[in-house]
Amino acid sequence: MAWFDEARFYHIYPLGLCGAPKQNEYKDPVNRISALKPWIDHICELGFNALYIGPLFESVGHGYETTDYRKLDSRLGTNEDLKDFVSYCHAKGIKVIFDGVFNHTGRDFFAFQDIRYNRENSSYLNWYQNVNLYSNNSYNDGFSYDTWGGYDLLAKLNLYNPDVVNYHMDTVRFWINEFDVDGIRLDAADVLNGDFMKRLRYETSQMKDDFFLLGEVIHGQYNNWVNDQTLHSVTNYAMHKAFYSSHNEHNYFELAHTLKRSFEMCGDNAYKLYLFADNHDVERIASKLSNKNDLFPLYVLLYTLPGIPSVYYGSEFAIEGKKERYSDDSLRPCLSLAEMKKQGTFYQELIQRLSDLRENEKALVYGPYKELHLRTQTYCFERGDILIVSNNSDDMVTFELNKEGSYTGVFTSKKIQSEYSKLPISIDAHSAEIYIPDNEDRKAYTPIKVERKEIRKKEKESIPKIRIASKPYEEMSIEELQSAILAKLSANGPLNDRMIKDVTDNVYRESLLNWIRSFR
Repeated sequence: MAWFDEARFYHIYPLGLCGAPKQNEYKDPVNRISALKPWIDHICELGFNALYIGPLFESVGHGYETTDYRKLDSRLGTNEDLKDFVSYCHAKGIKVIFDGVFNHTGRDFFAFQDIRYNRENSSYLNWYQNVNLYSNNSYNDGFSYDTWGGYDLLAKLNLYNPDVVNYHMDTVRFWINEFDVDGIRLDAADVLNGDFMKRLRYETSQMKDDFFLLGEVIHGQYNNWVNDQTLHSVTNYAMHKAFYSSHNEHNYFELAHTLKRSFEMCGDNAYKLYLFADNHDVERIASKLSNKNDLFPLYVLLYTLPGIPSVYYGSEFAIEGKKERYSDDSLRPCLSLAEMKKQGTFYQELIQRLSDLRENEKALVYGPYKELHLRTQTYCFERGDILIVSNNSDDMVTFELNKEGSYTGVFTSKKIQSEYSKLPISIDAHSAEIYIPDNEDRKAYTPIKVERKEIRKKEKESIPKIRIASKPYEEMSIEELQSAILAKLSANGPLNDRMIKDVTDNVYRESLLNWIRSFR
């Protein structure tokens, strides 16, 4: 097995965490990256064994408009500083992967600058895609070119040009030889040339054993990228969405269906997909959850469902962060580790326990997944011989499994035992438990105290009153039809904000009549 099969990733956006200036003035290097060494000690304490850090190399601003692929961003230090940092990680047992921004460059990259100054005489005209010297761009260069996302700042490279491909291969070889990097996260992998990725897979397999290739993929058929010829893994954005919305909407069917879809696309490679609750491009998970207590079951699911778990820096402290109109700065803050630790959170202890479990209970890494119980608000599945149960509702839930055995919970030390082939399960509101089979050879886990946030319940008057009218639907008013529909929905389970809004926003009689008649 490769090292990344058992990886527990911690994700750092270094320019943000180090508090580097937003714009690079290309001045003398400032060694900020060494200030991250205490964070490496911290993640070792939490049980992480891999680090995804990036972007790292010289750039104009946020890091993805590369100026020089072979020079650490001067806002972070020198190449010697980066070499020392990676060596420090390795000494602590931490594998390291860099961002590989190979789809596009910044405008200060040497090839782009050559086109600006030499135009039709430039030997780099074919380094970029669809350069048109008879057009223009927003910078008034007197030529146009393909971009990433429509941003002229990000000029799209021509990965069909062998010179460009060879340049990138030499860059990766330089990273391995100079920094001993263990893998790459490919930025914008969903728009990269497939042949380029195949070449990268082959070349890196010759350069270093178990060199990990992770692709950033937002949408699409993941098996197009995750296979024996291209990448080892991709970012599972579908599961990212399911993690938070299945809790906010009290609907674990979404999570289970999304996982099923991952298996349909990738087969056993679904166990290698990269799982995350948040990252440098999306809002913090603590900001996305309607009920912050759902962080507990969410993190348990992140670490126990098939995939490679990852935690974004600061989220172990349950910090919040929302997207701003023109900036992602709030998603990429400068943090003081000492100050964060003073505050302390239950989630540090939880992540430490989950990391320990994945280290000692290999069934949580390699064990086959089997769904045992699925309702909108409760979810129970098996990884090998280990049971995982979660509850996203406001109440304790009790149910039975058709299963023999005796188990002990790793968070509560609660024991459960089957009677007459029925295994009783009870799980607290907004909670989760992992049950290990009782066995003298298994490690014993001490209980941990679950941190609970007080959530103020909505005022009763904010929920529409449900009145049952004793007359035919055709004679009901709009308000009466809405009330009747809410009554039907509430009979199937608790109403949530989305359900109430969908009904009360609908003021069209024919639509409401069709809706109420659809109930059986």
